Amino acid sequence: MVVVFDMMQKQIIYRSLDTYFIIFKSLSVRGGIRQAPFALERMRKSGFILNAYSYNGLIHLILQAGFCTEALVVYRRMVSEQLKPSLKTYSALMVASGKRRDTDTVMSLLEEMENLGLRPNVYTFTICIRVLGRAGKINEAYSILKRMDEDGCAPDVVTYTVLIDALCNAGKLEVAKEVFEKMKNGSHKPDRVTYITMLDKFSDYGDLDSVREYWSLMEADGHKADVVTFTILVDALCKVGKVGEAFDVLDEMKKNEILPNLQTYNTLICGLLRQRKLGEALELCDSMESCGIQPNAYTYILFIDCYGKLGEADKAMETFEKMKARGIVPTVVACNASLYSLAEVGRLREAKQLFDGIKQSGLVPDSITYNMMMKCYSGAGKIDEAVQLLQEMMDNSCHPDIIVINSLIDTLYKADRSKEAWEMFCKIKELKVVPTVVTYNTLLSGLGKQGKVQEGCKLFESMAAYGCPPNTITFNTLMDCLCKNDEVDLALKMLYEMTEKDCRPDVFTYNTVIYGLVKENRINEAFWLFHQMKKRIFPDWVTLFTLLPGVVKAGSIENAFKVVRIFSHQDRISANRSFWGDLMSGILKEAELNHAVSFAEKVVSTRLCKSGSIMEPIIKVLSKQKKALEAHNLFEKFTKSFGIRPTVQAYYLLIEGLLNIHKKELAWEIYEEMKNAGCAADVPTYNLLLDDLGKSGKINELFELYNEMLHRGLKPDTITQNILISGLVKSNRLEKAIDLYYDLISGGFAPTPCTYGPLIDGLLKVKKLDEAKSLFEEMIEYGCRPNCAIYNILINGFGKSGDVETAREFFERMVDEGIRPDLKSYSILVDCLCLLGRVDDALYYFEEIKNAGLDPDLICYNIIINGLSKSRKVKKALALFDEMRSRGMAPNLYTFNVLISNLGLVGMIEEARNMFEELQIVGLKPDVFTYNALIRAHSMAGNPDHAYDVYEEMVVGGCSPNNGTFAQLPN
Repeated sequence: MVVVFDMMQKQIIYRSLDTYFIIFKSLSVRGGIRQAPFALERMRKSGFILNAYSYNGLIHLILQAGFCTEALVVYRRMVSEQLKPSLKTYSALMVASGKRRDTDTVMSLLEEMENLGLRPNVYTFTICIRVLGRAGKINEAYSILKRMDEDGCAPDVVTYTVLIDALCNAGKLEVAKEVFEKMKNGSHKPDRVTYITMLDKFSDYGDLDSVREYWSLMEADGHKADVVTFTILVDALCKVGKVGEAFDVLDEMKKNEILPNLQTYNTLICGLLRQRKLGEALELCDSMESCGIQPNAYTYILFIDCYGKLGEADKAMETFEKMKARGIVPTVVACNASLYSLAEVGRLREAKQLFDGIKQSGLVPDSITYNMMMKCYSGAGKIDEAVQLLQEMMDNSCHPDIIVINSLIDTLYKADRSKEAWEMFCKIKELKVVPTVVTYNTLLSGLGKQGKVQEGCKLFESMAAYGCPPNTITFNTLMDCLCKNDEVDLALKMLYEMTEKDCRPDVFTYNTVIYGLVKENRINEAFWLFHQMKKRIFPDWVTLFTLLPGVVKAGSIENAFKVVRIFSHQDRISANRSFWGDLMSGILKEAELNHAVSFAEKVVSTRLCKSGSIMEPIIKVLSKQKKALEAHNLFEKFTKSFGIRPTVQAYYLLIEGLLNIHKKELAWEIYEEMKNAGCAADVPTYNLLLDDLGKSGKINELFELYNEMLHRGLKPDTITQNILISGLVKSNRLEKAIDLYYDLISGGFAPTPCTYGPLIDGLLKVKKLDEAKSLFEEMIEYGCRPNCAIYNILINGFGKSGDVETAREFFERMVDEGIRPDLKSYSILVDCLCLLGRVDDALYYFEEIKNAGLDPDLICYNIIINGLSKSRKVKKALALFDEMRSRGMAPNLYTFNVLISNLGLVGMIEEARNMFEELQIVGLKPDVFTYNALIRAHSMAGNPDHAYDVYEEMVVGGCSPNNGTFAQLPN
């Protein structure tokens, strides 16, 4: 076999793969041609000595099989044996390495061939230019062209065209034009491919003028436009939004008897879909088919992608299924587009089914598929599944997208899984992904939220070492962390360092540091920084809302006024209704009320502010403090002295505040004033007034106001209808309330628990227990889930009616349905059990209050102490009395009266007397019931003198006796 192989070498007989497979088999080498590097050693030992021709042939066979690394190993062996590879071999190795973007290997091969005395030809140089260009190394590619001139190796048309392609891909369009001009002026004129390259690349950049220019030059050089060039022109027009002109080109093609092909139609469809002209795109697709041109996978992908971006996932999936039904095998790209449509609307289950279907169909998911699916998992908060998919992606040799990695890190931080987020960052090198500035910004944001200032600073410092310079967002993120963690001086230092690192501070930068200074009450420095900011950029509303509360808090009303006056030059501020209200809300959170009011008066009195919204936050704060009369005075001053026109909301807040302090007459006066001023009340204002009438039992006035509301064209909301029902129930018109309820239901009204509460309560109070229960069940049937308040009404109603077992059933049902009983629920049940004398059961539920994590209040203690006392379990009642005080809860007069009364009834006269004295020590004043209880205790104990002493003390103390007093006195 060795002799035959040697003879084939000498006679230059072609050796195919089969030749080497036979030799490898004889030498027990398995694994095919990929094992050539290993097999060569065995071949040499067996006497097979390859010459240069054999080595060149073997290298070509290995490259044809797609094994570049193994081909390079064989090449190195060939050179080590002092054999010279051919120029063709070098070219083939360079092409294969270039496809792998391995520019270092390509350039080293060029150097090695020259060292061996081989002179590169135009083809070799062109390969180098193509490889360097595709790798984005444009300067190196351009230097090869210059070197060709120096070496006397004139570039040909292909060389120039390859370089132009590389320059355009790198965005160096002007340089590409220069190279084209050099071609035009030289001996190698641009050919058809060159023109197509120029047209295609300038079309990609949307440079329609250049496309038209090169189109004219192409025709002048005798290259007639064909379907390819026409399609490029159509694409250029579509990319700049001139779809109408693109259709004109289509008509011109037909006139010139140039039939548009599938690519032409796909380009037009793409142009229409970019402009969301979906209907026209579908019509064009139908027209294309009528011309005998069938859509391909790309056509369907265009529609699937469009539907996905429009959020119409169902249409996207329908198109995907239609494509399959027509016998077009879905590509990974088509699957990715469909997956995108599902991911965008969060339809995880269907996305998972599609993803699994991709793998089951034999298609191999690519990086985009995995990234899309991970995005879907992350969006649904399924972080573990996303991380697991990342591992699967790596196992399948797919490289994750840094954008998805950044999203995963961010999602992990948001889920308080900071350790895993950091581990993900540390894993980036293993993933062969280069972290971007967004990666660092995401990490800094996460560290900032954790308050890890030192770690954040260290990460920031490491960015430069990894070749990732910080941007403005990086600085802003870290400064935000510093300012929120009391490191404002360090934030100021970073602000000054920004310009040194070519980062311009933006509005957010200044706002962040101003916030930090205001937070530390360094108002003068914040004010100074504000003025420095104005020299570079104009502050925004956030600046104002950050700075002014601190300035007003410090009492610098004049400075605050000067700042806001700067903003008054912006028309949008005066026109924006919410601006002054939002500003005052922020000021009131920080500053004292008197300072806030002074500032408001200043901007209003100078006519800087003409909006009534400035009053809203002040009225709201005063009303919450039960100072609605002061709010009214301010309202009068602003409207009558300063001429401010009140807003509907200002009226609403003032009326609400006055009603809450029972100044009803004044509240209704304000409403009349509101109407007279031509300010139309809104639904919430009417609801406020309707509720007042309903609670006052003024049912006729209630419906008069309701009819006024309807007459003004306002549509009542659920709250309005609930107020009407509640008002009818409170005025003892239960039947009318029920009739109104059913009228509303028949009109499509959606009831709420607030609808049913008054009706069920009303039925229970008139002892219609079965009807109340039926209405409760009806409530559930209508899909209205009962809340704790509804159950409390039922427990109270049945319990007070003596049916405590049903009351307990409702309590247990509430718990079973996952509704947590509140303190009122327990208090009602304890009270009902005490009323029936079942104090042991009552005591059980009282203890359950504490087990449920609630704290019994004074009312609850009074209920159980009263129940125990009446059941003669006075010692337990006294124990709970002591427990109540140990919890820091002060007993009221009712507590003392209950204990004095029941201590007297069981003959514990001394203890009752001590209670009487203690209540006075804690600052309470005995009432007639206190004295009556103590008088009765002495009378029952046979101590008439003591009873009359208490009576005398009562009269001297100014407490008037009642009939019960005289009934308790001994005869």
